[in-house]
Amino acid sequence: MITADALRNQRDLETTDLRLVQNGPQFSDSVLRSLGDQDAIRLTGTHATFNLESVRSYLASLPGRADRADWAVIRKSDGSCIGEAVLNELDADNATMNFRIMLSGDGARERGYGTQTTRAVRDYGFDDVGLNRIGLEVYSFNPRAIRVYDKAGFQREGVRRDALNWDGVRHDAIVMGMLTSDPRPWATLGQPLRPRRRTLNITTLTGV
Repeated sequence: MITADALRNQRDLETTDLRLVQNGPQFSDSVLRSLGDQDAIRLTGTHATFNLESVRSYLASLPGRADRADWAVIRKSDGSCIGEAVLNELDADNATMNFRIMLSGDGARERGYGTQTTRAVRDYGFDDVGLNRIGLEVYSFNPRAIRVYDKAGFQREGVRRDALNWDGVRHDAIVMGMLTSDPRPWATLGQPLRPRRRTLNITTLTGV
């Protein structure tokens, strides 16, 4: 059973290097900067354009919602907002949600922050919200993110071919998912490490 209060009143999450707090209009400037990061918008396949007013209005609508959870990702060492993490697309009948993450700025990538964030939100979705499944998509030109999701216990389930057209080149989207019954490698801060069970991925991917 879904615990809507865990979404409506989402709690802060903590990892070794990060704090994840309710996203909102106080982070408008940081979010707008992230949306101006060309690497970040390419990795997330974001075609839309944004301005400060639209970003602030959107972020103001997030706190208190019972159909999603949105966190600003804060680096402990300097208090800077380096991105966001989201559980959305709630299907309460089937206890499923979608996960997405965007990190940007100097020193935000290749430091384990994506791995820490993914583990924390994964555990929140299963343990606090009561989800049975968390799904995500990642583009085939983003092998670093694919490794992060694989290490967190997500399994490759299929491919949406030519899902993204970026600068005239079409790319596949890799579909990944995780069930609450699956092993959870790489425990989050303060949680016990669960042993990982070997699984066989039957989907063969090229160009990753």
